[in-house]
Amino acid sequence: LSSTIMAASIREKQTAALKRMLNLNLEPSRSSAVEPVWKVLVYDRFGQDIISPILSVPELRDMGVTLHLLLHSDRDPIPDVPAVYFVMPSEENVQRICQDLRNQLYESYYLNFISAVSRQRLEDMASAALQAGTVPQISKGFDQYLNFITLEDDMFTLRHSQNRESISYYAINRGDVQDSEMEASMDAIVDSLFSVFVTLGTVPIIRSPRGNAAEMVAEKLDKKLRENLRDSRNSLFTSDSLQAGQFSFQRPLLVILDRNLDLATPLHHTWTYQALAHDVLDLQLNRVSVEEPTGEKSPQGARPKKKSKSYDLNFTDKFWQSHKGSPFPEVAEAVQRELEEYRSQEDEVKRLKSVMGLEGEDDGAISMLSDNTAKLTSAVSSLPELLEKKRLIDMHTNIASALLDHIKVRKLDVYFEMEEKMMSKQSLDKSLMDMFSDPEAGSPEDKMRLFIIYFICSAQTMSDAEIDQYAVALQAANCDLAPLHYIKRWKAFTKMTAAPSQYGGGGTKTISMFSRLMNTGSEFVMEGVKNLVVKKHNLPVTRVADALIDNKSYQDTEDYRYFDPKMLRVTDSSIPRNRNPVQEAIVFIVGSGNYIEYQNLVDYVKGKSSGTIKRITYGCSELSNATLFLKQLAKLGSELH
Repeated sequence: LSSTIMAASIREKQTAALKRMLNLNLEPSRSSAVEPVWKVLVYDRFGQDIISPILSVPELRDMGVTLHLLLHSDRDPIPDVPAVYFVMPSEENVQRICQDLRNQLYESYYLNFISAVSRQRLEDMASAALQAGTVPQISKGFDQYLNFITLEDDMFTLRHSQNRESISYYAINRGDVQDSEMEASMDAIVDSLFSVFVTLGTVPIIRSPRGNAAEMVAEKLDKKLRENLRDSRNSLFTSDSLQAGQFSFQRPLLVILDRNLDLATPLHHTWTYQALAHDVLDLQLNRVSVEEPTGEKSPQGARPKKKSKSYDLNFTDKFWQSHKGSPFPEVAEAVQRELEEYRSQEDEVKRLKSVMGLEGEDDGAISMLSDNTAKLTSAVSSLPELLEKKRLIDMHTNIASALLDHIKVRKLDVYFEMEEKMMSKQSLDKSLMDMFSDPEAGSPEDKMRLFIIYFICSAQTMSDAEIDQYAVALQAANCDLAPLHYIKRWKAFTKMTAAPSQYGGGGTKTISMFSRLMNTGSEFVMEGVKNLVVKKHNLPVTRVADALIDNKSYQDTEDYRYFDPKMLRVTDSSIPRNRNPVQEAIVFIVGSGNYIEYQNLVDYVKGKSSGTIKRITYGCSELSNATLFLKQLAKLGSELH
């Protein structure tokens, strides 16, 4: 086993662990002849959030899952089927499992806990099983250590719909946060990070800044990993307990950072496909909802009727994989190109449909045709493929059109360009006051985001009189000033005198719009939208990661702490002992993460063709778009008054 082989990604490892669990904790069989055991999957909201971005319903069906139900819903007894539970080991969940055992809902029970279950709760379940006489039906309880949500091969977040408030930027930075609340938040983050490394099968080397929440997480995680490594009987990191091939020789570098390192990027207007979908369409767990016209005639004067449609954007979609990090005009051009290519194949689709006698059939039904029936003719295999291609093109056409509407209505290209200039210290060709007073230029929220970025990145300290002048203009534009109160306080507090130097090297240039998008037959009317090309540059998070990966001297990271959970003694040092070149790094943000930083790290790795770094995985305690982050800042600001 050479260490040059790239270790499996976090998504692959989490997927393998989930498949093993759904296969009743046995390695899934390679042979397709083996019929899966039919079963019911019972999960809580945490379990649902973990499974839904990486296993689709058809994949669950292939694993033998006929029904998937929420633990706290009314479930009918299905006495002749095994049930696989995938839930957090909380008090209420354990009580509900005990109730299921008493009611003898299923044939057998495979209990899987997302995070380690306490001794006390195990005993509660054991006594409920004894009373109900269902002990023989409990096949086994497993701690799965899967308490995190993977969204990409190289990206994860800790919480989505459940209890994310307790580990949000707001929760950690509240003025009146109690020590006990802070401890609980840090423990929750550490519990999830511990799960990440158990799943990856490696013990990281940890670096963190001093004096903030990131340092607390680093200390606690170091302690938890240490305790587990010392307990040789129960260690999760010995080669026996790890499935063969999971153990990798190269140890990853884990860089834990605090969101306060950079508050401009989470508010930045975006220009790449995935980040725009998150900012503008609220992409969640790889699913996006788009308002589409229904096509019904509306009475005159009324707004056209729209219906909301959801789309899954996943790693099997080649278009998404190759364009999620591309600037928007490039995406629109690529969609247009695919559309034209498909139109040239449309006659072929019609011909194939008539050969197969499927003229009136619904496309969705045809693409469900499985390979077994597809041996009839070559036509059968190419038709579902063409229809699937058409479905993806239609989906991206609709998503890109929805994004384009927002870009035009809110002048998002102008905002993006101005903010890039501010962050790279170039002079602006349009004044902020003009933007604030222009009713056509974006929402009050867009204006507030622009001003906060200007305020954070301005090289000169702004006088109170200047700030007040802007505040009056912002108020006139219906902006809520609460986020600004917090940012003023934050800027005064943080020793960020050197902050402006952190940004830089970015900026944009405008090139003429792609001709394919300017001809009359284009799906996208790009008139008035700028074709902005962004200069490659590293955001603050990427700069810190770069300095630590390459052991560069960089003033911001000189006193970063160094933890090695495998070393016998804990030393308070900033000196890296392990000077091996880093092949794999994980950058984790305590507080809100975003797709802009994720994309910046992806681009950074792509640009390092000569270096040893092969992969950087981005993680955050919660993923928030600018709207959500601004709300958290507003809450913090309103509590100051």
